[in-house]
Amino acid sequence: MQPAIVAKYGDARLPRYTSYPTAPRFSPAVDADVYGDWLAAAAPEKPASLYLHIPFCRAMCWYCGCHTTITRRDQPILDYLDTLRQEIRLVAARTTAPLTIDHVHFGGGTPTIMQPEQFLALVGLLRERFAFAGTAEIAVEIDPTTLAPEMASALGEAGVRRASLGVQSFDPVVQKAINRIQSEEQTMDAVMRLRGAGVESINFDLIYGLPHQTVDSCIATAEAAVRMAPERFAVFGYAHVPTFKKHQKLIDETTLADAEGRVAQAEAIAETLVAAGYRRIGLDHFARPDDSLAIAQSEGRLHRNFQGYTTDACETLVGLGASAIGRMENGYVQNEVPPSLYAKRIASGRLATVKGYRLTAEDRLRASIIERLMCDFAVDVPAIAAAHGFDPQMLLRDNTPLEMLAGDGILDDQHGVIRLREGGRFLIRAAAAAFDAYIDQAGRAHSKAA
Repeated sequence: MQPAIVAKYGDARLPRYTSYPTAPRFSPAVDADVYGDWLAAAAPEKPASLYLHIPFCRAMCWYCGCHTTITRRDQPILDYLDTLRQEIRLVAARTTAPLTIDHVHFGGGTPTIMQPEQFLALVGLLRERFAFAGTAEIAVEIDPTTLAPEMASALGEAGVRRASLGVQSFDPVVQKAINRIQSEEQTMDAVMRLRGAGVESINFDLIYGLPHQTVDSCIATAEAAVRMAPERFAVFGYAHVPTFKKHQKLIDETTLADAEGRVAQAEAIAETLVAAGYRRIGLDHFARPDDSLAIAQSEGRLHRNFQGYTTDACETLVGLGASAIGRMENGYVQNEVPPSLYAKRIASGRLATVKGYRLTAEDRLRASIIERLMCDFAVDVPAIAAAHGFDPQMLLRDNTPLEMLAGDGILDDQHGVIRLREGGRFLIRAAAAAFDAYIDQAGRAHSKAA
């Protein structure tokens, strides 16, 4: 990418567009009562997904942007799991019949911080309160440094078939700067344990733009990761927002790459993975050609949700746990964020929803356009507008950001059929933002465009 283009667009703070509208638009107008009504109206025969948030870790990684709490004791985790089980029962009781579940994702924090028997009991309760499809996929996020053999076995016994392992970087200098010491040997041990337990698909998370990171160290990390043969990679740019995540103040900003350096690091990782036989999926994922994610992309069935790129086409996502976000046919909901306040709401017998967003017809139109851009790097605006009953000129006329991107050679716009040029794929979020009606109201708590 030309340095002038990187300089012009690279420092812009833009959403990752895992939802539209994005979370800053959520408001208390959508509360527990509204969510209860939406659950009651949900069609039980339509496939749905579950997301369970486990907001605990044993140590704080200084780059982390997640909602998590550090604890060395087990009691807070046990108390939280009791509350989570209560919430599962409350949510299930609001539906007219058990929802049909196609996908389950455990996120964190560190979901595997719980004991094996606790994880098995939690999955058992989910199967009791919801109707799992025979092909339901259960996925879990894992910190390889804390994965015990007994937990790996429990994951396999519970039916987990996909695991996402945080790697970030294998460079010892980078690891020290982010307070995440993790050897290649520890990571490989975790992979072997999961494979032995029957976990069929493994994803590695890598990050670029970390303190002291270089193009060479990014390549070395990617090459080491490839030798462990995961099915997928997710490669994210570090979002430095210390005003939002106070612990990020422990990172020395002078050791972070500028926009041009970040692009170079990202491209170096991408080129290494592609050379190893992985296909680029959307903005930041990579998968083997025979992986379901790669197949979905080739067939135009790729989707994007709060977990990133996915084959999950479910319209209903039930979020469980503190800070969890869900989506119903009518809109988005989010639970109370602090675990203590979340627990108080559930103990009172109420759903934990404290804010959300009710979708309008125009929101659905813009969301569809943004998702296709993020997934396909191309979109037929007139066709999607017609499908939603809108005049495409409402979106295209006087769209200054779109015109600027076209003028700078980042995308081609042929009467509303938009396609990103190969060299501009890292600015796909800038193209998506051209269709975001709320972008000027979103603030700066987002990651850089490049």
